[in-house]
Amino acid sequence: MTYTLLTVDLISPKAMAPALAGCLGIAVGDVDVADPDGDPDVRNWDALVSCEHRAVFGDVSWSLDIYADERVARRTPESDLAVRFARAAGTTVLFPASEAPPSAFWVATQEGLLTRARLELSDGEPHRYAVTAVEAPVAQLPRATVTRFAEIVREQRPPTPLVDSFGASVERMRESASEPARSAFDDSTRSPLWAARDSLVAWERVIVQMESGWAPSGWYPAELYRERLQARDVLADIGSLLPSEVSVLLDETLERLDGRFAAATEDDEMGLLRKELSVDTSLDQAPTGWWWHRRPAPVPWEQT
Repeated sequence: MTYTLLTVDLISPKAMAPALAGCLGIAVGDVDVADPDGDPDVRNWDALVSCEHRAVFGDVSWSLDIYADERVARRTPESDLAVRFARAAGTTVLFPASEAPPSAFWVATQEGLLTRARLELSDGEPHRYAVTAVEAPVAQLPRATVTRFAEIVREQRPPTPLVDSFGASVERMRESASEPARSAFDDSTRSPLWAARDSLVAWERVIVQMESGWAPSGWYPAELYRERLQARDVLADIGSLLPSEVSVLLDETLERLDGRFAAATEDDEMGLLRKELSVDTSLDQAPTGWWWHRRPAPVPWEQT
């Protein structure tokens, strides 16, 4: 198993072996700590754990590439190793997040705090790392802005089993259709079938995240929530553009999802939701779907 850690402090390489040994439950002698550009003849190539360190610049000091082979019983997840290593080494540690943005990282402090961070790399030489934002204050990163990361929530992909079932059923319809009728099942980009599935994915995702308490981030951007309601608007109007059997299947899927959405929200008699989502209700084409008149309680975004 491999791990990539960045340390804020320039800790001694001699301190890395005992820290890693304690984190992974092995003897200090079973950890090989080395400069990858150093003498290969002094390496312990039989070590259970190898740690190659490189000096970096900016808000972080070391980049650690750690490998634990299959003989290590405690091959812990990267987040757990980061928290343990931060405590053992007495420093703040960063490690990459799973989401797509290259700047998406996590921060673990020696006090046990685990929070998200935005880590950016400069273009000039030598490259410098800057932690420009965090979701919770970190004492060792005083210049970082404390904010929430909407781009991370956008990248989250909760499972959508109802959409998967819808797609599988449509594919079976396509395969059983006669050759001339198959053209009605065109799902190329921007086709009605493509738009229906794309909007259905958005609708199921927001419902799944609502039901989970907005996991894993614990919040949801108002702008993204508005886009999810707009996706439901698309689904309300697109049925007439689909083959009749697909339209029936879409209605059945929506009935199940809409019931879950209604159960997870409450009546918005005062119209607060559309104000919080910055929806212009003075326009002739202001949204009228019933989903615009129900509100999560409490709302998962910051209120102004």
